[in-house]
Amino acid sequence: MVHLANVPANADAETMLVLLQQCGWSTARVAADPRSVVMMPGKRTPAAPAPEVAARIRASYYLVPALLRVHGRARLPWPGGCRIGDRGMEQHFAVYEGFGDRITVDDYGYQVEAGAQPTGTASLALPFRSRGATIAALLRAVVAGRPLRLGQPNLSPEVLSVVDALRAAGWACRVSESRLVTAPPSSTPDKAVRWTVPGDKIEAGTLACAVAATGGNAHIAGVCEEAVAPLITALRWLGVSAGIDGSTLIVDSPQDGKLSSHSLRAVASLAPGGLDADFEPPLMAVALTRPGVHLFSDAINSGRHGNLVPQLARLGADIHELSPTRCRFTGPQRLTGAGVEATDIRTGSALLIAGLTARGVTTLGGLEQLRRGHADLPGKLRVLGADICEVIP
Repeated sequence: MVHLANVPANADAETMLVLLQQCGWSTARVAADPRSVVMMPGKRTPAAPAPEVAARIRASYYLVPALLRVHGRARLPWPGGCRIGDRGMEQHFAVYEGFGDRITVDDYGYQVEAGAQPTGTASLALPFRSRGATIAALLRAVVAGRPLRLGQPNLSPEVLSVVDALRAAGWACRVSESRLVTAPPSSTPDKAVRWTVPGDKIEAGTLACAVAATGGNAHIAGVCEEAVAPLITALRWLGVSAGIDGSTLIVDSPQDGKLSSHSLRAVASLAPGGLDADFEPPLMAVALTRPGVHLFSDAINSGRHGNLVPQLARLGADIHELSPTRCRFTGPQRLTGAGVEATDIRTGSALLIAGLTARGVTTLGGLEQLRRGHADLPGKLRVLGADICEVIP
């Protein structure tokens, strides 16, 4: 049995719990603590996940190793969720092939069939630091019960959280920038594995950007310093006093202009310590309020700028697109309220922040996208003093 604490109540997390139930696992939120989830193997014969449910989220591909363990094969639709560019599975497939699995693809999606499993260490190397492929390799090693030696892993906080969860389950893990090495425990744990899900770094960063853009002050609890360090650096460069005290992110926007702003170069990166691509949209909303010539680049999610920049233009932003993944603008800019649409989670959160700084009323559609990644972002912003209400069309 696995007991997870601090599980968010956003729509994507709920969808994953539904998919696990469809695959035969028993999952339930604890009545006394709805942010805790208990999971264990079910008694009924496991079934395959419903394609229309699996297609709602990108993270459905993390079900592959578990399905291989139960069924010997996994058939899933192509990853869904936000439309922010190509969602190639090549690195995932290379991981499974490294474990001897067979891959077939078609217009519907893909199928992975478990091959004959050799013993010994699985040695793989990723051509680039893919977060999803790194986690896929860890999960596949767990299901196979084999040691793993993975070259050039992604070392984002999400990956390191999975490593911490494996350690809680008895796995030995060593991590460096060049290699990630794991080994299974000598025996199966005889009691429930308990682990606390870290606070959502992107939601914490989004709240911090909202506070910074509107010139406010706030303490945001439940944050890991390493997870938000690149964001803190960017906020400080924009003239915002930001830092960590224990597990609390403190944002203190200057009211008297003592801290000067510099031109920001925000480049999304997969490198250890790099700026997470999901921080880029809310930072863009902050930079629109700060002096300087600011450059933003996200080559990881090739379609995200195509979603966000035209929507910001509807609010009056003057942004020069250098390429489909790079843009530049001069701040500060005065925005004006208008009707805009959240086409993906991060575009929605950035537009929400931009709307807070705009003159007049901003109406944001596509709230289902915000709910996918945030349990109640508008409600948390209201706690911080934002004037937000939900209306029925």
